[in-house]
Amino acid sequence: MEQIGERLADVAAAVGRPWALVQLAVVAGCVGLGFALNALIEPALEARVRRIRRWPRMLRVLAVVLRRMRWILAAALLWAAYVAIRETTWPSRSTIVGLAAMLVSAWVLIAIASRVIRNRTLGQIVAVAGWILATLAVLGLLRPAADLLGAYGLTLGATRISVLSLLEGIALLGVLLWLASFVGDLVEGWLGSSPDITPSFQVLFGKLAKVALFTAAVLFTLSAAGIDLTTLTVFSGAIGLGLGFGLQKVISNLVSGMIILADRSIKPGDVIQLGETFGWIQSLRARFVSVVTRDGRKYLIPNEDLITKQVINWSYTEELVRLDVTFRVAYDCNPHAIRRIAVEAAERVGRVEAEPGPLCHLQAFGEYSLEFVLRFWIRDPAAGLTNVRGAVLLALWDAFQANGVEIPLPQREVFVHRAGPLRAGSTAPGTDGAADGRTASQGRPE
Repeated sequence: MEQIGERLADVAAAVGRPWALVQLAVVAGCVGLGFALNALIEPALEARVRRIRRWPRMLRVLAVVLRRMRWILAAALLWAAYVAIRETTWPSRSTIVGLAAMLVSAWVLIAIASRVIRNRTLGQIVAVAGWILATLAVLGLLRPAADLLGAYGLTLGATRISVLSLLEGIALLGVLLWLASFVGDLVEGWLGSSPDITPSFQVLFGKLAKVALFTAAVLFTLSAAGIDLTTLTVFSGAIGLGLGFGLQKVISNLVSGMIILADRSIKPGDVIQLGETFGWIQSLRARFVSVVTRDGRKYLIPNEDLITKQVINWSYTEELVRLDVTFRVAYDCNPHAIRRIAVEAAERVGRVEAEPGPLCHLQAFGEYSLEFVLRFWIRDPAAGLTNVRGAVLLALWDAFQANGVEIPLPQREVFVHRAGPLRAGSTAPGTDGAADGRTASQGRPE
């Protein structure tokens, strides 16, 4: 409390001195000059920021910074004025300028940090913690508060962990993890824009880079906190064993994802079919694959299923895919003419490839019809398979109608035999003589 009173007394004394008006004028001039400089450079900076398209996360950060550029410039000018006044005259004549520089800088940093963090609750926590630190710094209580927090703690072996070191470690870990995620996104964006790297390796290298960055962030935080990493060997081994059993499925999906990316069997943009799910791969994640179907639904398929189950990759080797359509015609049709009509009908469909062209084969002599199969090729399976089959069937229907080709229906002949009059001495059904009646009927010739 004495330090707070002394700090407030210094501020009150500075306000009452003749230099107070000069300092207030310097503060107003720095803020006004910052706003004027921002008006000059903001259009050029905004034009350069708008050119960034491959890194959306960087674009978000730069947009947040650009919106507060006037206050960033004002804070920089205030600190420059504070240092200049303090070095050229008495330190007491720079109190108000230093206080203004500290408050503006704190507001800018807290505003940027709270906006960059996507989680709203976490952003509010960061804002509150930032204002607490700024208040302690303004009141001159930052060092006493740090000493107080450093006095409480516990000792683990040769390492002492205080409340201050714990809070510093949490803050440092949060900043480093955010930086690791930010740099990882930049690396993924750079890999995604490289035409010389396949999509599978783009995803694989991006994930490896993120794993390396996150691991380095955690190890650096532990080292900065003064924790000996060699003492954690046994402890981390026990934790790893427990996590291995508890997170068996998660680890299996992670390893499966790495295998998929390494062997390049599935990559973003491929058209796959897994069971009843048919669609194209939108993205490959560490735990699952995002598949978008033709009806707009998004399925999150675990990586393990892509390893252990049968997967049809319609675009594994190339985009060229063959489809089959079966149909039947009546026996009185000329099969040679039917083959020609079917091929010409398929060639009129826009998505059917001319090379290799459609083929039609007589498949079997059915009970009531000739059975044919029409085979054709397409290069865009992602555009759908059912729709192109339907288009070919409609073209076949139009061609058959134009050429008088009949599509037969199953026919069955049913013969009804009327029972003759009952003979004398015969037994009606349902009586004890039913067995004799059955025996007699079995003796008739079929």
